[in-house]
Amino acid sequence: MTVRLQQAEPVRYSRILGLGAERGENVVTNDDIAGPIDSSDEWIRQRTGIVTRRRAGADRDVLDLAEAASVKALAAAGIAPADVDAVIVSTVTYFAQTPSAAAILADRIGANPAAAYDVSAACAGYCYAVGQADALVRSGVARHVLVVGAEKLSDFIDPTDRSISFLLGDGAGAAVVGPSDFPGIGPTVWGSDGSKATTIRQTHSWSELREDPSLGWPTLRQDGPTVFKWASFQVGQFAQQAMAAAGVKPEDIDVFVPHQANMRIIDQMIKQLGLRDDVVVGRDIAETGNTSAASVPLAAERLLAEGQAKSGDIALQIGFGAGLVYAAQVVVLP
Repeated sequence: MTVRLQQAEPVRYSRILGLGAERGENVVTNDDIAGPIDSSDEWIRQRTGIVTRRRAGADRDVLDLAEAASVKALAAAGIAPADVDAVIVSTVTYFAQTPSAAAILADRIGANPAAAYDVSAACAGYCYAVGQADALVRSGVARHVLVVGAEKLSDFIDPTDRSISFLLGDGAGAAVVGPSDFPGIGPTVWGSDGSKATTIRQTHSWSELREDPSLGWPTLRQDGPTVFKWASFQVGQFAQQAMAAAGVKPEDIDVFVPHQANMRIIDQMIKQLGLRDDVVVGRDIAETGNTSAASVPLAAERLLAEGQAKSGDIALQIGFGAGLVYAAQVVVLP
């Protein structure tokens, strides 16, 4: 006798139903950090476009930021926590190897017994997770998925480091992905190049620290020129592929939300992509800094909250960073 397995009932489309954001409560200016790196406010602004960065206090961790953003996203989407079927948290700054941040977050917000897992894809992590949420919803495995990008990068900075530490901030951005009667999330274009893994890295691993405690707490470093060249001149092709996969042209894009790595990188990508002169661009980095997995949802939420973008706009979003990894998709803003 042949046994035929039942399958979940798929749905045709998914979309982002709501966004939420939480930034570190402390405003850190360029003057606050310029001394130890022998720099100045002018140098930092010219090189990165950052005026301030937001950092959380010692009494707040990644989960606190993620919880606050998640509550706001659920409220914006009009979805009760009990109706969340899966929670995906993208982070590289959660201290516990296990259990996952997502499982604890699901419990905190009242989403038990939702499936829950973490994603480690650095600055591309939110877009990775949106791609997974889209697939989960359309396959019928989950109806509503909570996606969170959350980082407390201030726990991994070296105040004397000129390569990356002065860029970094803390925050969390969350999105609720659910079924839709129109296509709201285009195909995700994603990938990696592990041959360049050392260009953005920890100074040493946890096992190395265990063997030699004199190494001290690991912090982050990057090969700035290599990363700048890759992000400015190669990452744009992945955004172009995402537009092609979604069946849209550059002139169809209303909003561009890139990873908030560096303002000069953002400007270079805009030139490459051939976007309209009036395209709205996420530039949250100027006030929040680089928040890795949180940067894309934080930038998108700010544009909506400040009225620069509106519900229904066609947005191109792309994350890219340590790995090296990248992910991009075209979405309809909630």
